[in-house]
Amino acid sequence: MANTTFNGPVRSINGFESISVAANTGIETTGFAVSATGAISTSSTLTARQPIITTWEASGAITDALTIAQSGSVVLIHGTLDNVINIPASSGDNTGAYFDFLVTTAVGSGKTTTVAIPAATGSKFYGQTQLAAGTAANAVITNAGDTFTFVAATGIGGRARMTCVSDNGTGQVWMISSSSTPIATVA
Repeated sequence: MANTTFNGPVRSINGFESISVAANTGIETTGFAVSATGAISTSSTLTARQPIITTWEASGAITDALTIAQSGSVVLIHGTLDNVINIPASSGDNTGAYFDFLVTTAVGSGKTTTVAIPAATGSKFYGQTQLAAGTAANAVITNAGDTFTFVAATGIGGRARMTCVSDNGTGQVWMISSSSTPIATVA
């Protein structure tokens, strides 16, 4: 049967099924079904996993860039040496992209891990950085720069989420929410 395009809702009283037919036997297999009551069934396992990026998990200093295709990933950070993580270059495709960062080995004495917006006019982080010292701590709101830093001695479990809220192809704005001890900076 040929492809059919509908303009408007497709309705069925008895549900919908997506099937495949074995070429050599003609046997039909239901891959996905929606019953008349809305129950969904599938012959395969549906999985949703957040990708993990281990580029900066190595024990050496690494300078590298994330790609827009990696949006939604957790970026693991081994902080014993200076690391530089560049977010994707300015592009209208970045709006809505996000990354989660997690310190898995404490940032060394005199070392840092920075996340930087590649040079672009007007690009900046709008950040809420918070001290995670086990007691009530005041968050710091900052929008003063294009470089986020997990500073020296940032402990295991320091984390940040960065979401691109605006990118017109020449400048980007990323929202940050972070928690770490000591407190991360934006400059």
